[in-house]
Amino acid sequence: MKGWFMSSYDAEGLAALLPFPQVNAHKYSRGKLLLVAGSRPYPGAACLAAFAGERMGAGYTEVYTHADNVGKLQAYRPSLVVRSWDELLSKDTLLASREGRPCAYLVGSGFDGTDSQSAHLLLHVLRNAEAPVLVDGGAIAALSVTAARALCRARHEKGLVTVVTPHSGEAAVIGRPLGLSGLPQVDYAEELAWEYGAIVVLKGANTVVSDGEHSFAMTEGTAALAKAGTGDVLAGMIAALLAQGLDPLDACVLGATLHARAGVAAAVQLTDICVTPEDVIDAIPAAVRRTVEMSLEAVRMREAAEAASAEEA
Repeated sequence: MKGWFMSSYDAEGLAALLPFPQVNAHKYSRGKLLLVAGSRPYPGAACLAAFAGERMGAGYTEVYTHADNVGKLQAYRPSLVVRSWDELLSKDTLLASREGRPCAYLVGSGFDGTDSQSAHLLLHVLRNAEAPVLVDGGAIAALSVTAARALCRARHEKGLVTVVTPHSGEAAVIGRPLGLSGLPQVDYAEELAWEYGAIVVLKGANTVVSDGEHSFAMTEGTAALAKAGTGDVLAGMIAALLAQGLDPLDACVLGATLHARAGVAAAVQLTDICVTPEDVIDAIPAAVRRTVEMSLEAVRMREAAEAASAEEA
């Protein structure tokens, strides 16, 4: 363990991160989210991640997917711009994030982790994208390859952000080459973050976010989220916040918190049994509203305490 310390956000601080658009905003100033997602058998994961990204505020959402899935995604949501993987691989220079026109990449939702093309796509983005890159799903296994780990470290040294969002099984795969095993969740996340030069969002009943120095435990989750596809929703939410230019740690903490609150909000209406990933996406607005309400409640309580203290004085 390298000396992590637990940190936290209060209700006001968390609400202040919400990316409400300015009155003069346009689709590009609100961030472009580029997803490289959806192998031939798993177009649904790309759909979930992209829809969650739109719902979380990304101004322009573009998906690169398996050629057989292009029409399926276009039919699912006409607001998505959908292209094939071949178009992405033909580009030596990828869109860079810049002031006033931020962007971010999400790679891996719906990837087949045993497919060599998954690793090829991941390496292409890590090597060429001068923007935040979130690695999720089937692309995570490819990080265990030395070349991918070296690219993550090189990105870190250049000041480029990489976020990795494994569940415990995926974390074990990328931790095995490093000799990591048997560590508590926070320690494991911190070690992975150090070794990869990345921010790690280690998912579980409680989700831990760590950049290797600062760690945050998210404890608002619900068993309703224990379903296939909710991880794709989380990845889309965090990637959308990165695309809108949020500080990377802030984006991960806010995204994980809103994801948990959306799960809770959906379960209130539907019960823990009946919630689906689509329901979680539909509940994102309720999670945003709840976050604002909690901030206002905190302000009222603080002002009441200050008034009472002044009266006593």
